Amino acid sequence: MSENPKAGRDTNPGGNPGMSPAPSLGAVASADRNYPEHRTDAEAVIPVGEETARIGKRAVEKGRVRVSTHTETVEQVLRETLRGDAVGVTRVPINRTIAEGEPAPQVRDEGGVTIIPVLEEVLVVEKRLVLKEEVHIRRTTSGEDVEVPVTLRRQRAVVKRVSPAGDITEIPPQETGS
Repeated sequence: MSENPKAGRDTNPGGNPGMSPAPSLGAVASADRNYPEHRTDAEAVIPVGEETARIGKRAVEKGRVRVSTHTETVEQVLRETLRGDAVGVTRVPINRTIAEGEPAPQVRDEGGVTIIPVLEEVLVVEKRLVLKEEVHIRRTTSGEDVEVPVTLRRQRAVVKRVSPAGDITEIPPQETGS
């Protein structure tokens, strides 16, 4: 191969600014052969640069928030009707002998009164069933209106925003509809 006739001249006359002209093949000096970008007379290596970008994030304090609660008390009167049942017991003497073959009286309800028969066996020459008494239980219901004062507590939150400059601004409560 013969030497390049343009050796020593700028081969990049209209090249990009900031880029060095490519060395001509014949212009590589023997001292330059020790650098990795100049390997042989026939081959030239041009180093290529590359930029990379990296993204990161960090926490930046824009302000602070203070929250405190205040408890209020409200006096209210609750009204309710209380109901109670009272039971009256009346003993009614019967003293009637139950006839032979007659079934013994059973517990029964008559007009809101529960009747419980009390039986006794009496020893005679013969055995007879005698109805001694009936216990009548009558239920009555009464109502009473009562008023009881109670104290109810309600809390509300006060929210304050503190800016980086130290300014304090109260944030108004939002209605939630409940």
